[in-house]
Amino acid sequence: MLSTLSLLIRFLFATTLALLLLVSLSAEARSITLMNVSYDPTREFYRDYNEQFARWWQQQTGQRVNFRLSNGGSGTQARSLTEGLPADVATLALAYDIDQLHERSQLIPADWQQRLPYNSAPYTSTVVFLVRSGNPKGIQDWDDLIRDDVQVITPNPKTSGGARWNYLAAWAYAERKYGNKEQARNFVQQLFARVPVLDPGARGATNSFVQRGLGDVFLAWENEAFLAMEKLAPGQFEIVLPSLSILAEPPVTVIDANVDRRGTRTVAEAYLEHLYSDEAQRLIAQHYYRPANPVIAAEFSDRFPALQLVTVDEFFGGWQQAQADHFSHGGVLDQLLQQLNRR
Repeated sequence: MLSTLSLLIRFLFATTLALLLLVSLSAEARSITLMNVSYDPTREFYRDYNEQFARWWQQQTGQRVNFRLSNGGSGTQARSLTEGLPADVATLALAYDIDQLHERSQLIPADWQQRLPYNSAPYTSTVVFLVRSGNPKGIQDWDDLIRDDVQVITPNPKTSGGARWNYLAAWAYAERKYGNKEQARNFVQQLFARVPVLDPGARGATNSFVQRGLGDVFLAWENEAFLAMEKLAPGQFEIVLPSLSILAEPPVTVIDANVDRRGTRTVAEAYLEHLYSDEAQRLIAQHYYRPANPVIAAEFSDRFPALQLVTVDEFFGGWQQAQADHFSHGGVLDQLLQQLNRR
């Protein structure tokens, strides 16, 4: 027969285990982890935004948020998500990549883009030229990029969202200047003939230009160009604004199937909605993305010079059509790269 002392010890042990379990469950309830799968050059912005949001969320709810951030070429990231990467939110480079989460895997609803303001794009950007200090090749506009003495750095449009924006900006310039698609196609082919390496993502292309010293001009996201000029190698680069560029609208979405399974919908939705707050919009501008809120954008107008911008809808019939015509298997890009033996 068990002694009274033994029974007491067992009771205390069981009570301690129960208390530890309650403490563990309480601690778990007080913290949550969100995974954001994003495109290549957003890492600095989302690192700072995650800190900003975590402070705000804890003040509002008492809950602590931890973050996992995955960066890569937008097309590659979209494929990883459709293949099961368990992210809570996607913040990719273009709408077509997020569309794939519905069309391939039914992870989100078809009308995902209508759930947040500005077609779910809390910031915009554009394509600019980054050249070496003093602009030794005298690069002023798109025509200079097809000169025989110029090498161009751009990532691979098959994997990089930024590269698809680059490609379409170049095509729009040429078609508007020369008046037909055949000459635009020839122009873009000449441009890609001058690309020594096709990195899979924008950050890899930045490293090729900045760290490895490849190329004379880098077709860059505006924010990535400023990062290189001000942080990666101060004094070594300058930005050239082309006569025509494109309005890049990187959208965001909650990944419904994942947040419902993981129980993270409330915080995931708040995470994206908070991107539209004045505080976050100012942080967006500080990282050289163009704020969607026109009032906040006006506060930072000195950072963002006016540019003549075309849109994908206006010039290419939307992203679904642009993808089918240019970036699908056997599309114009594949044909051009095959002719250049670059596939």
